[in-house]
Amino acid sequence: MSKQLLQMFENQDGQFVSGEEISKELQISRTAVWKQIQKLQKAGYQFEAATRKGYRLIQQPDKLSLQQLLPKLTSRRLGCSIKLHDVVESTQNIAKALAEDGAPEGTLVVAEQQLQGRGRLGRQWVSPPGKGIYMSLVLRPSTELAYSSQLTLLIAVALCRSLRTITGVEIGIKWPNDLLADNKKISGILLESAAEEERLRYLIAGIGISVNMEPEDYPPEVLEKAVSLKMLTGAALDRAEIIAFFLEELEVLYDLYNVNGFAPIRTLWEALSVSLHKETEVRTPQGILRGTPIGLNEHGALLLRDEQGSVRPVFSAELGSRN
Repeated sequence: MSKQLLQMFENQDGQFVSGEEISKELQISRTAVWKQIQKLQKAGYQFEAATRKGYRLIQQPDKLSLQQLLPKLTSRRLGCSIKLHDVVESTQNIAKALAEDGAPEGTLVVAEQQLQGRGRLGRQWVSPPGKGIYMSLVLRPSTELAYSSQLTLLIAVALCRSLRTITGVEIGIKWPNDLLADNKKISGILLESAAEEERLRYLIAGIGISVNMEPEDYPPEVLEKAVSLKMLTGAALDRAEIIAFFLEELEVLYDLYNVNGFAPIRTLWEALSVSLHKETEVRTPQGILRGTPIGLNEHGALLLRDEQGSVRPVFSAELGSRN
């Protein structure tokens, strides 16, 4: 029925179609017509409704395709295999299953919509169809498990640098891996890994980017803390270009990391950080710490100088504001 309804709108070429006409054509009630319109809106279609005129289709969802994405790719390994999906529970779950089946490093899973997208600490990631980037990348680093947090920071640097270049927006990194602009979140990174004998077997990097969302795409409580690239720049962005540019930047930094270790990545991360040298509260599993983040150590832990002047490393925590 949705296909029939869309065909009616496409045949009208941007003109209004009355609810009565739709009702007769599809042999459904006017209430059922409205429900079908709502269903299409949830799938990313936008309509204008007018009294006595009915509805007209004003925008269709922007769907990614391999024909659109592949010509933009310049990375050699990352993106070597790309799996595109319309709707999934989570790209993380699919990428993990592929990794377990032996998928090569660089395998990328991208979805138009996630029903159960997740971020750090089990939080849900808002994933409206066709407006964001929801992807998971399979990596197979030759890194000890104890140093896996370095890779979270590496990916944050690559994503931050690529988005700053594309948009011109002053985007920064909130430790460990949230990307902020105007003190609002535009992207999050979730790393999940499998290890054997203290070495990583594989790592799944889940990345969510709010690209072309409008304010109405966010729940009110999320809108207070989140923003999209379109809301920041005033223009819709090419999601395929963002993915390709990120993979290129990540590959360069990943190669740098494999040759020279974490030191150059740490320098880049500290230069992009919005978390350093500001008094803050750090919520850890053991309780709340208060102090000033001053940098990273060689493992990728946050170095926190407390009120007594002592410096301690923090590996797993969430930064808050200082009252």
